Amino acid sequence: MGADNQQERLDAKWIVGFTDGEGCFHVSVNRIPEMTLGWQVLPEFRIVQHEDDEEVLYRIRDYFGFGNVRINRNDKYGIRKEFRVRGLENLNKIIRFFRKHPLRTPSKRKNFEIFAEIIERMNMKEHLIKEGLDKIAKLISKMNQQPLLRYLESSETIRQTSRE
Repeated sequence: MGADNQQERLDAKWIVGFTDGEGCFHVSVNRIPEMTLGWQVLPEFRIVQHEDDEEVLYRIRDYFGFGNVRINRNDKYGIRKEFRVRGLENLNKIIRFFRKHPLRTPSKRKNFEIFAEIIERMNMKEHLIKEGLDKIAKLISKMNQQPLLRYLESSETIRQTSRE
């Protein structure tokens, strides 16, 4: 692929459209007893493709200048590849990109807005205090139709136990 070939270069509108169809803003809360609160908030931006189409993921990575392309194993879909961005510094860049170049689909835009709010709360270190972590968990439960029952239930159990 020639870098000078204008047709092969990605642009912002193409990235937005591709993300609308294939991208995901995801935040998990993982139980890690060694952490101060016992939980880790892990936000990430992902685009997943079949391994035959992995070249486009490298082009997206090159467009942004950060992120990784990795194997994404899934029992249902087999071996796929994903472009993944983690870390607040780079996720803040992703947010600025999609603020400047808005997503088109309502559901993806809604998930992005929640994701951006979570990243902003993490920038303010709210994930490091119990009340902030609870707020973030409730926001996550509104994303991608995936409630954080494990965290929210254990959080509620902790609150009830401390009240008794």
